[in-house]
Amino acid sequence: MNRFLKHWRRSGCGEEFRAHVVSYADDFVILSRGCAAEALAWTKAVMTKLGLTLNEAKTSLKDARKERFNFLGYSFGPHYAYNSKSRMRMHMSASPSKKSVQQLKTKVRELLVPKNTDPWPEVRDDLNRRLRGWSSYFNLGSPVAAFRSVDCYVRERVRGFLARRHKVAGRGTRRFTYDEIHQTRGVLCLERLPRTAPLWVLR
Repeated sequence: MNRFLKHWRRSGCGEEFRAHVVSYADDFVILSRGCAAEALAWTKAVMTKLGLTLNEAKTSLKDARKERFNFLGYSFGPHYAYNSKSRMRMHMSASPSKKSVQQLKTKVRELLVPKNTDPWPEVRDDLNRRLRGWSSYFNLGSPVAAFRSVDCYVRERVRGFLARRHKVAGRGTRRFTYDEIHQTRGVLCLERLPRTAPLWVLR
């Protein structure tokens, strides 16, 4: 990857393609103003020359003004939210990708299984560490919808976990309410965490 980036700089591709390369380890994205197809063709040719291979399944052209693209767990592109006049507004932002949200939900499900017999304080602390770490990484942009989805899922799984543990009939919705889960039982609520302003507000 370093050889590719070095060749990119030496070839003056940034100016030629009106583009920037953003990379992390072996993942990278090329942000171009109007020359994305040319930048992709150049990249494929250079990768072949350097003996490297692009992951075709992860390689594509996107018009970021109209559609989203995923990078490092985030989904970048157009997002929609209601403004102060209750009108839907489109803004360019970033949010946790669907894959990132699903991966976290999978970890929550694997933790809150019936065979987990650890004391509740240990289970809660383990759960909160995972939630806090995930939310800290995805605290930029517009994560509210993803945070809300995770919170709902966590409440459902925690409620089922506690209902089984305490042998409560049914789904346990009456005993393990929102306040019982987040206040009495101490489960983190992502929507209540302090966070930075959305990217579109900072522009």
